[in-house]
Amino acid sequence: MESLVTTPAALDLTAIKIRQKTTWEAGDYAIIGSTLQIVGELLCEAADLRSNQRVLDVAAGNGNATLAAARRFADVISTDYVGALLERGRERAQAERLSVRFQEADAEALPFADESFDVVLSTFGVMFTPNQAKAASEMMRVCRPCGKIAMANWTPQGFIGELFKTIGKYVPPSPGVASPLLWGSESHLNSLFGRSVTVSAATRNFIFRYKSPGHWVEIFSSYYGPIVKAFASIDESGRRALDADLYALLNRFNVAKDGTLVIPGEYLEAIVTK
Repeated sequence: MESLVTTPAALDLTAIKIRQKTTWEAGDYAIIGSTLQIVGELLCEAADLRSNQRVLDVAAGNGNATLAAARRFADVISTDYVGALLERGRERAQAERLSVRFQEADAEALPFADESFDVVLSTFGVMFTPNQAKAASEMMRVCRPCGKIAMANWTPQGFIGELFKTIGKYVPPSPGVASPLLWGSESHLNSLFGRSVTVSAATRNFIFRYKSPGHWVEIFSSYYGPIVKAFASIDESGRRALDADLYALLNRFNVAKDGTLVIPGEYLEAIVTK
């Protein structure tokens, strides 16, 4: 698999991040994000997270890894560049009476001192940064020596990887920007984080469970930013074609035989020890 650890200086990364932010603000990702809670729980267990540790959740979304860490009584700061998602995380933390600090922050320019955290987390978040090398560098910078960077990243060959390839047929990704799915490759993580770290990785499956393929399409086309924006940016014939492609993808991955939808979504669970 291709590995890219630098981003061409000629790219207008600011403009790309603005477009990305607009995409993730479309719909309401928290509706979908909350169904992924088990991934945050498993990630905290994989990191052997302790109550006496200071934890940073990067590109936290609506806070799955954040809440998992807070439930283990760690000192947690939850960050994202989409304020509305942080607000959803804040509501969840308040409902559970969990102590968490929420702060808007760009994963490529974290507003924290060097070596501030024992554990840095990210579940399906940091992988979407356009400047991958910078994001990895920032996570390394704020992590203390012997600390851990724990991530869950969708794999290229898994269901979500194929979903993004499907969307890309209708809304091509920004030219020159490395695919976020590269983060789902252990070899790419080794390239990003360098030889001074140890990367331990394993593939896992998150199981998407919906009432039917039609129910999945309804939810994702209403709330999942990349699909919301894709449907909004193409004409009627394109929308019909995308709709048909989505159903074909679901039928290919769906293992349920009773009319419901049960799809294993492969992701890479990675622990980077500094």
